[in-house]
Amino acid sequence: MRNQIAGVLLAAGEGSRLGGPKALVEVAGTRLVDRGVALLRDGGTAPVVVVTGAVDVPLLGVITVHNPDWRSGMGSSLAAGLGALPDACAAAVVALVDQPLIGPGVIQRLIAAYLDGAGIAVASYGGKPRNPVLLARDEWAGVLALATGDVGARPYLQAHPDRVTAVECGDIGRPDDVDTPEDLARVSRLLVAGTAPAPGRPGGGRPPPPG
Repeated sequence: MRNQIAGVLLAAGEGSRLGGPKALVEVAGTRLVDRGVALLRDGGTAPVVVVTGAVDVPLLGVITVHNPDWRSGMGSSLAAGLGALPDACAAAVVALVDQPLIGPGVIQRLIAAYLDGAGIAVASYGGKPRNPVLLARDEWAGVLALATGDVGARPYLQAHPDRVTAVECGDIGRPDDVDTPEDLARVSRLLVAGTAPAPGRPGGGRPPPPG
């Protein structure tokens, strides 16, 4: 099928501050990598590519790509993920493995913006752009030319603000990163309490204000 919108999950890091590779860390009983795959799949992307690095992650029903240069940072993982996509993919939604409070509804809004003509759609929360990001194929080369070290699409987006469509998603998710054990405990409490999106459901209730 032509004009597919793919999903790319960046899951290569070693999680040095967290104490282990983030992909394998469990939040509310589910590995972060499995939550990330469900986020992209339930949000409407196909195929889903998972970029690994620090640890191999056996997964079914996805394209798994190992980034041998994962230590260099996010830029090389983004290149590995986009490079693994079939030619039929017209766009890709790029998500990070360590943001489990983002639900499928966010992905659906980015796809809707793309179908409405946006070449780059960025999820925003309270007016602040974060992740995930949808990139049309004709933007990939420019993004990768500037994605070096531990940065992804941000330099390209900052250099071309006229190409970027901000999509407000603060009512259905929040972009909290799981970087430390304290982050993990806090995010786990939110998921267990049912105040944040979970795999397989677009919403999950209005999230509490950041704090």
